[in-house]
Amino acid sequence: MENKVQEALNEIQRGTSEIIDLERIEFLIKRYYETGENFYVKAGFDPTAPDLHLGHTVLIQKLATFQKFGGIVQFLIGDFTATIGDPTGKSETRKVLSKEDVQNNAVSYKEQVFKILDESKTQVMFNSSWLNDLGTGGLIALASNLTVARMLERDDFSKRYASNTPIAVSEFTYPLLQGYDSVAMKSDIELGGTDQKFNLLMGRTLQKAYNVGKQQAVLMMPILEGLDGIQKMSKSLGNYIGVTDEAFDMFGKVLSISDELMWRYYELLSSKSLKEIEELKQGVQNGTLHPKVVKDDLAAEIVDRFHGVGQGEIAKQEFAKVFAKKDIPTDIPEFTLEDGIWLGQALVDAGLVASTSQARRDIQAGAVKLNQEKVTDDKLNLQKGEYILQKGKKSFAKIVIK
Repeated sequence: MENKVQEALNEIQRGTSEIIDLERIEFLIKRYYETGENFYVKAGFDPTAPDLHLGHTVLIQKLATFQKFGGIVQFLIGDFTATIGDPTGKSETRKVLSKEDVQNNAVSYKEQVFKILDESKTQVMFNSSWLNDLGTGGLIALASNLTVARMLERDDFSKRYASNTPIAVSEFTYPLLQGYDSVAMKSDIELGGTDQKFNLLMGRTLQKAYNVGKQQAVLMMPILEGLDGIQKMSKSLGNYIGVTDEAFDMFGKVLSISDELMWRYYELLSSKSLKEIEELKQGVQNGTLHPKVVKDDLAAEIVDRFHGVGQGEIAKQEFAKVFAKKDIPTDIPEFTLEDGIWLGQALVDAGLVASTSQARRDIQAGAVKLNQEKVTDDKLNLQKGEYILQKGKKSFAKIVIK
């Protein structure tokens, strides 16, 4: 049994940024193997953005890991707290969502997360079911557990206070309410991002204050780098892989990451064990495995997760048919441009030429291809769609016109 517990702890610690009270996690897992008693793992999601990307799924993947070792996931949809807005990392008060928006986003969340989580080991909860009943007296009693000085220790609040940027009193209640969720849910462990540390620790504080009989352990996950390998995955930066992306696009985006970043994605996103990943690393290092093959497997695994088993292999074959047989590299950069853009400007924006005058000369010389077809019209404007833009024999870019 000791080996099973250690294996579970290794998988749980994999890729984490920080764990507070690892001893409690070990106790819960050991108890599960000895008695079969489950434990409860909380993660809260304010349904403000229903379209997830792989960066969001790092946390969800860790929840799935806990489910393998006795954890029942408490997937908390913060339909009440979303009406306040989590101030974490924000330089100004967030816009309040309508109840209709919250409910629509919550439905979308559930549709997407059960592609990763085991639904039979997941409790979807809404914090309005207890926070609506907290009442004024309950809220005042809750607020008495925290001083203003302690609240201003939060980095985002202290910066806003120092710069005279307004802080709504309602925002002070957010970490208190998140902590109270742990009281109501009697959570054993809570997961969150590194930017959530203050709020996560609030759960431990309030569970003690309200005599819950336990204090939750806290596990924090890092931010996943985007396709560029530098900045965090973000839709606004365009370096993301959306979980609703088409299988073909998802496969191609995974292939576009660097060989070095590939191991980071394996660690945080793959369902393969640490032992299996180490064997892949050794295979690449000793030359028995090509990095492209290992990356293909990762891309296929991720596509299978969100589109169904077998879809990864189909995407792989389609990708090879469209790109490899036309001598188009798989790691070409992608650019999103405006509808109706002039071809010459697209060449410049995609970094294929230095100027529009050079672009015009290259088009007239027959050195530019669009989807493998030579272009001779130097006045061509591109309409909505996706294109492979090529200049010469070795310069490529994928153009998305929205």
